Amino acid sequence: MYQDKTLACKDCGSDFTFTTGEQEFYAEKGFQNEPARCKDCRTSRKATSNNGARRERVMFEATCADCGKETQIPFKPTNARPVYCKDCFDSRK
Repeated sequence: MYQDKTLACKDCGSDFTFTTGEQEFYAEKGFQNEPARCKDCRTSRKATSNNGARRERVMFEATCADCGKETQIPFKPTNARPVYCKDCFDSRK
């Protein structure tokens, strides 16, 4: 039903193959459009999303509710819920 297609990348202009397997995957997922970029340009675009800069994770200082050790967490702590260091958190699972 499907045949390999040669497409031109809209970023670098090089030709790339849209394989039958990729076409089946696109159809299975319900994608309407063919890919416009080659694999290298897609990878590069994903790596530099957010206007060319990777978003840095903001870490917050907190004190573990179990052991009292200072730790860093990726969310702003509130007094509504206890915060645990990695070791205490893992032991509570």
